[in-house]
Amino acid sequence: MNLLIDTQAMLWFASGDKRLSKKARKAIETPNCKNYISIASWWEIAIKCSLGKLKLTKPLELFIADRVTEGFRVLSIETQHLPSLVTLPLHHRDPFDRLIICQAMAANMPICTSDKHFASYGIQTIW
Repeated sequence: MNLLIDTQAMLWFASGDKRLSKKARKAIETPNCKNYISIASWWEIAIKCSLGKLKLTKPLELFIADRVTEGFRVLSIETQHLPSLVTLPLHHRDPFDRLIICQAMAANMPICTSDKHFASYGIQTIW
């Protein structure tokens, strides 16, 4: 299975935070599951760190390297992810989340997220 993990779920997984549901943790830890983190998540984290809204335990480049070492893959933004942004209903206004939703739709990939708005787009969510 391929699984796209949203920003908050990835941060909770990386820190061992109990707010990550048991079902989500199990899905991420499933052998043969290919876990993806959108480049939009890395961009969001970089912005929040620069604004002082997020503090990581390591410099961003080391934090990313740790996730790659753990087997997480980076999902790049491709042109096929963008057309659905034009017609995507405004159930959710966060631009990073909207792009992640479009990536999941284009790749037909479930998203690991606690955000209830994601399900409004008809995509499979795991929480």
